[in-house]
Amino acid sequence: MDLREQLEELRGAIDRASARADVRVERESGYFERVVSFPIATSPPGRVEDLLAGEIVETSFGRHFETSKLYARHERHGSYEISDLETLPADLLMALSDGAIADTHPRKWAFLDTETTGLAGGSGTCAFLIGLGSIEDDGFRVRQFFMRDHSEEASALDSLSLHLARFDVLVTYNGRSYDQPLLETRYTMCRARHPFGRMEHLDLLYGARRLFKLRLENCRLVNLETQILGVERHGDIPGEMIPYCYFEYLRTKRGHRLVGVFEHNVLDIVSLACLTGVIPEAFRDPQNAHARHGIDLLGLARWLQVSGRLEEAHKLMRRAVGMGLPDSQLFRTLFEAGCIEKKLGWADAAVSTYVDLTMSRNAYQVRAWEELAKHYEHKEKNAGMALECVRAARCVADSEGLAARQARLERKASGVRLQRGLRLSAQLL
Repeated sequence: MDLREQLEELRGAIDRASARADVRVERESGYFERVVSFPIATSPPGRVEDLLAGEIVETSFGRHFETSKLYARHERHGSYEISDLETLPADLLMALSDGAIADTHPRKWAFLDTETTGLAGGSGTCAFLIGLGSIEDDGFRVRQFFMRDHSEEASALDSLSLHLARFDVLVTYNGRSYDQPLLETRYTMCRARHPFGRMEHLDLLYGARRLFKLRLENCRLVNLETQILGVERHGDIPGEMIPYCYFEYLRTKRGHRLVGVFEHNVLDIVSLACLTGVIPEAFRDPQNAHARHGIDLLGLARWLQVSGRLEEAHKLMRRAVGMGLPDSQLFRTLFEAGCIEKKLGWADAAVSTYVDLTMSRNAYQVRAWEELAKHYEHKEKNAGMALECVRAARCVADSEGLAARQARLERKASGVRLQRGLRLSAQLL
């Protein structure tokens, strides 16, 4: 397939995506779900400023196009009500940011996402559309900065800096690795100072992975949007086609395909804001996390475990087991809980947990027998019981390590029996 045929195939795919156009609101599962589709350009092709309500903004560096969209307070984005963003606690982001964002009002948070000319990065990639969301009196507003041509980049970046001046926190999704470094490079290329140095940055991707990676196939923003918020997109432009839409616009100055790109960017930012109201709360108050799936609690529990908060981690693991877990995670969780009990000095609880693991075939059965052997040898000073545990482990799955442990315990048990025999003989004499 030559280049011309590939371009025709891409154009056909975009046309098919654009053809599925409908915006409606449906009632589902007890809440209004926003089912978003993207508009068809019914008017003759025109420039972006002719197709979208907005304004041409002039700065000391030139001109660019800006538009904004408001989600009113009474609206819902899937299961999340926009008005709830205003009432988020000021310390919501503290735990997830490891204390870096201690006490900042939500109105000081800026939600940022970019659409770029490629995913490879580097000095040749630029952000042709930058979306910035913020919580305001009348709801949640997304302002978008668009460069109609490469010559408008410096102007768009300058206007972005002015708008970011009133915010203290930057919230992104994979922005620490991609969006912010890319924008910093573009500021440098335009010989301007970037505005991010004074801002704390929360990348929500890391918290999302901790919570949902065990349950969800992937933690892409659009997948969380569907699985967690209940939002379905119809006719969305695939991310890999967005650079093509922009290059086509530069060549033809026909902006009808870019309308869907603007809407795609808006939805990413609104979903980012709503997920910020959901995910950090679990880390802020783990014991009261509202999880519908036990497996989601494991991500929290393991984060607490790594942070040294063992008792809290143990409680969440036990709660997760009580809610129900797939076998692939159940036995691992029980073993981890037993190890925490052992580390905390809860010997009886640890023994009980390890015994439960030995009662059925599972990936941790042998390790549980080994832990019991260690307990009886070192804590109970009962080499005979330790030896029986090792023998049971070898019946499940043998190894050189178990064989060596058994040989050592047999010598130790023989020595103990000999000493007892000598003591008994001495008493009889």
